[in-house]
Amino acid sequence: MEVKIKAYAKINLMLDIISRRNDGYHDLFMIMQSVGVYDTVTVKETSSRDITIKCNLPDIPTDSKNIAYKAAEAFFKDNNISNKGIEISIEKRIPHAAGLAGGSADGAAVIKALNIICKTNLTDDEMCKTGVKIGADLPFCITGGTLLSQGIGEVLSKVKPLPKCHIVLVKPDIDINTGKAFGQFDKSGKNHTPDKLGMLCALQNKDLGDICSKLENVFEQFIDVPERIEIKNILRGDIMSCCSYTIGTIVDISDIMNQPYKFITIGKIPGGIYTYTRLVYSEETIILDHEYNEIGIEDLKIGDTVVAFHSNAMTMSIPPQTSVFIIEVK
Repeated sequence: MEVKIKAYAKINLMLDIISRRNDGYHDLFMIMQSVGVYDTVTVKETSSRDITIKCNLPDIPTDSKNIAYKAAEAFFKDNNISNKGIEISIEKRIPHAAGLAGGSADGAAVIKALNIICKTNLTDDEMCKTGVKIGADLPFCITGGTLLSQGIGEVLSKVKPLPKCHIVLVKPDIDINTGKAFGQFDKSGKNHTPDKLGMLCALQNKDLGDICSKLENVFEQFIDVPERIEIKNILRGDIMSCCSYTIGTIVDISDIMNQPYKFITIGKIPGGIYTYTRLVYSEETIILDHEYNEIGIEDLKIGDTVVAFHSNAMTMSIPPQTSVFIIEVK
């Protein structure tokens, strides 16, 4: 039997460290949100009596150090099942060591897949009890959505879901070591405590602007991320002031004579008056389908509804002065 699971990444809308516990772990306050980026995890039965892992990225461990391996071991142990052999294939899309719970998402997917393969019929709560033994993020990755996570990650509470929006994720060329960050907290404490009540109220009111103003991760006090301030300034300033989006239907895709670009014309009807936006497609243009899988321009066709993010100005310049980001809508 073979089971394929989409392992979705998560972001922390808020993360606060409450205290260090006697067992060496930390009590946390995290408001977590699933996002559309995901790994694909495929688990199939073999006769090897072993756990084998394959991955499309060479720098991901494929031995017992991998969280997916640990999750499989814990599942078999907790359910008194003798492993007759499984193969775990991981197609990575979630950036590694980025705080997006890529490894935990894969581990959660393995537990969910084995629950189907082994016909154990475990509830989410029962799977979470296995997951938390591997890592604090696994219970959330098993459940997903928008949740308040407390304790070491095992206490999950529902909160109002994040209003529908688009989220920009930026991964600098640096790997994050949360173990060192926890050590720094243990040594000197924190300088500032996030507004936890304010964030919960903003979520309850579904006030996206207020939610964004309350975003905070206490790890920023302990982890030195080069260009962090510059990145935030770009996101808060340049992107907000110079970028726009167009929602409409593709009415034309045409070549540009003697140029390695194409015109994509998107029609829209604001206020009942037909207008259009013409964008320049280049090799830097990113196009995603409705499930956020990257596709090519040949996969788009006239009549498709899309959301296109682009610069307010110079959308027709040759060569293009800005990259275009297009999401196909179904």
